[in-house]
Amino acid sequence: MLRQLSRAADLPVVLRQLQKVGLRCKGKQLSNFVCVVSSFYSTNSSQLSGALLARANKSFKCGRLNSSSFFGLFQSTAHNGAAAPAQQTNNYATEATIQIQRPFKLHRLDQGPETSVKLTKEEALLYYTQMQVVRRIETSAGNLYKEKIIRGFCHLYSGQEACAVGMKAAMTDVDNIISAYRVHGWTYLMGVSPLSVLAELTGRQKGCSLGKGGSMHMYGRNFYGGNGIVGAQVPLGAGVALACQYKGNGGMCYALYGDGASNQGQVFEAYNMAYLWRLPVIFVCENNNYGMGTSAERSSCNTDYYTRGDVVPGIWVDGMDVLAVRSASLFAREYATKKGPIVLETNTYRYSGHSMSDPGTSYRTREEIQEVRSKRDPISSFKELCIEHGLISADEIKVIDNKVRKEVDEATAQAKADAELPLQGLWTDVYANCLEPKIRGAIDYDIDHIQQNKGINH
Repeated sequence: MLRQLSRAADLPVVLRQLQKVGLRCKGKQLSNFVCVVSSFYSTNSSQLSGALLARANKSFKCGRLNSSSFFGLFQSTAHNGAAAPAQQTNNYATEATIQIQRPFKLHRLDQGPETSVKLTKEEALLYYTQMQVVRRIETSAGNLYKEKIIRGFCHLYSGQEACAVGMKAAMTDVDNIISAYRVHGWTYLMGVSPLSVLAELTGRQKGCSLGKGGSMHMYGRNFYGGNGIVGAQVPLGAGVALACQYKGNGGMCYALYGDGASNQGQVFEAYNMAYLWRLPVIFVCENNNYGMGTSAERSSCNTDYYTRGDVVPGIWVDGMDVLAVRSASLFAREYATKKGPIVLETNTYRYSGHSMSDPGTSYRTREEIQEVRSKRDPISSFKELCIEHGLISADEIKVIDNKVRKEVDEATAQAKADAELPLQGLWTDVYANCLEPKIRGAIDYDIDHIQQNKGINH
C-alpha cells in the first residue's frame, strides 16, 4: 500500500484504507510505520521520523489512527528532501523549501549558490505561467512560420524556458539583458505583450519594433534585444555594464550567448576588459548542446563553459530547473555588482532545430529529443514539483493552461489581422536623436527623416 504513495495528496486514500483495517500501532510498530512513511518525504528519514514519531504518539487514541490529526503530520511534509512548507491554506502550502537536485559546479569560487531555496505559492504560479506563455508563443511562432506568415529567420526557445524565467526572477528594475537571436521569450518577460511579440514576428504595426525588426531584432525597456551577429552581443553587454558602473545605479547586465558562439574571440576580449574594469556583468552561456548542427563535443575542446573565463569565476547550473537557475542568478548578481564579472553556464536543451529551416533531426535522434521531453522538460518538471508540495493544485494548472492558450491564440489572430507599415515606415526613427532633417546616405533620393517614437522602448 505504501508503495503506491507518491505524494502528500495520496495520504487520505492510505488513511482510509488503514482505518478500514483498524491499524493498531504500539511501540516498535508505530516507529517502523512512521519511518517507512517519512522515507517517502525526506532524504534524512531518521531525523524526520523522530519528529513525526513524537507528534504521532499524540495522534493515536485507543490504539486507533486519528486520521485528521495524523494527516496533518504529513500534509506539510515536502518531497525529495525539501523541508516542510511554512504555512497552509485550505490544505495547500503557501510556501515550501525545495532542495536543488543537480549540484552546482564552481570555478574559482569558495562557495556557491544556495542549494536549499524557498518557493512561495505566488512565485510558483508566476514562474509556471511565464514558462507556459513562452512555450505557447514559440508554438504559435512555429505554426505561423509554416504558414509562411513569418518570413526570414525564426529561432525558437522551446525547451529553454527555465533559463530565461529563472534569470528574470533574479533581476531588479535597474538590471539589463542583451542576447542572441533566440529572444521571443525574453521579449515577453521584459514587458512586451504576446501580441507585440507575435506582431513583430509577422512584420505588423503592433510589433514592439513596429514590424521592422522581426524575429532577430526585438527590444524593450532595459532589453537590448537580439543580435544577428554571432557573439557580438557579448562585448555589447560589457558596454551596457560599463554604463551601469558609470551611472552608479547599482544595476548589472546579463550578456547571453550560446555554446556555438563560445569560441568567438570577442567573447574572450569582453571577459578580459570586464575583469580589468570590474564591470557588473554576468556572461551567460546558454549551452543547449548544439551550435547549429554541431554538437558541443565536436566544436569545443573544453565544454566546461563556466571555466572559460580563466581568472573570471564561473558556475554551472542545470538550465532545465527554474529554481536552480534563479538561485545561481541571485548569487551571480550579488557577485557581479560587488566584485565584477562572472560566467554562468546554463545547461539546457532546445527541442527545435537551430532555426525553422533546420529539422533538427539530422545530427541527433528523435529518441534523444523525446527522452529529454519526457524526463527533463522544465515546465512538466516544475508543475509536478509544485503539485507535490501543495503549492499549486491540478485545477489551478488547468485554469492557467486554458488562460494562456486563449491569450496566445487571440494574440496570434490579432497579429495575423494587423496591418503592415506603409512604405514611409522604412525611413522613420532611423536616428534616435535626429540632428539632421534628411536621411544620410540615401543616394539619388531626397528623404526627410520622420521621428515617430512609437517603438516599445521609446
